[in-house]
Amino acid sequence: MVGMRFIGAQLFLSILTSSVVVLVNTRPSTAQTSAGFEAALTQIDRMAQTELGQDDIGSLTVGVVKQGALVWTKSYGFADMATRKVATVDTVYRIGSITKPFTALMLLQLVERGVVRFSDPVERYLPAINEVQNRIDGAPPISFVQLATMTSGLGREPEDLPTYLVGPVDEWALVMRNALPHVEYSFEPDTRYHYSNIGYAVLGAALAEASGRPFVDYMTEEIFHPLGMTQTAFEPNPEIQGHLATGYGVTDGFIDADTPAREHAGRGYKVPNGAMYTTVGDLAKFLAFQLGHGPDNVLARETVADNFTRVNSANGDLSTGYGVGFQAIRRDGFVTYGHGGSVAGYRAAAFIARDSQVGVIVLRNVGGGTFRVTDFCLQALEVLVESEESTAAH
Repeated sequence: MVGMRFIGAQLFLSILTSSVVVLVNTRPSTAQTSAGFEAALTQIDRMAQTELGQDDIGSLTVGVVKQGALVWTKSYGFADMATRKVATVDTVYRIGSITKPFTALMLLQLVERGVVRFSDPVERYLPAINEVQNRIDGAPPISFVQLATMTSGLGREPEDLPTYLVGPVDEWALVMRNALPHVEYSFEPDTRYHYSNIGYAVLGAALAEASGRPFVDYMTEEIFHPLGMTQTAFEPNPEIQGHLATGYGVTDGFIDADTPAREHAGRGYKVPNGAMYTTVGDLAKFLAFQLGHGPDNVLARETVADNFTRVNSANGDLSTGYGVGFQAIRRDGFVTYGHGGSVAGYRAAAFIARDSQVGVIVLRNVGGGTFRVTDFCLQALEVLVESEESTAAH
């Protein structure tokens, strides 16, 4: 199998010996924490070591946000297994679909600034949307809010998907337009939730047209820079290249580093829906923003809070739903908001509990294997919420 290698038990152990015990622990904030909160962090640390120990591949970085700051982060294992480069707080990971909340933030900004309305038809700014096939006779044109909440009815991906997964970041919009005639409506718009990657690419392209600025430029200047996200980008530029974790795909014991490496050259149309690179520190600034701590020049805090009051679609038992750029998941006694992400060689999750003012970030440079990143993130968040509730009760 070209570009892949199998690691037997003895060789595997010789390469990765002590990777779990190679730890970097930092306390970026001086925020006060209770004894219960400290105990929760200790529990999360043990959980991380246990989970990573099951496959012991690559690295893991976990971050905990409390109110407006990253209060704890720890990295485990190797950002690069071949050179035994240890992961740290500065390690850069791909975060896949966690890009979508940022694209949704662009929509919220343009609505707040009066440039567009949620209900505006997308075809007003991107006429090429009418090249999508199988449109329901008599159905109204899809809107911005339908794209942002996965209720547009668009299929998940274009047909012949591999054709549209190649190309550099600066050509993504052209690749997306070429893909539209190969996309179909799966459902009538606004009738049900249906996850659509191509839908978020359409959203990013239409918003760029509405703003009069290229998507990547807008995101960098209006979102990343104001949030202080200096180690975040849509491609591995020179500033982050030296800190980039090597991605590993794992299938049935085979470890593939070649496919993730090739995808650094571009993912075709998948930019507004899954191209971001970032660090735990930068992503923590976004979670602090989502928890309501500004800065107000990105979006008014009232607008941020209001956005989390809307879940435009939910499943039958109301345990999960989707709003403007976030997944809502009901846990035992609270609701968490956030997103997971997956791209070749990387997995990520970032969720918050707004009432408890805590959030968790999990970044991994391994796709596949036994570590379930989103499950771990939600379990860690539950531990933190319980610690906050226990402290409040006393």
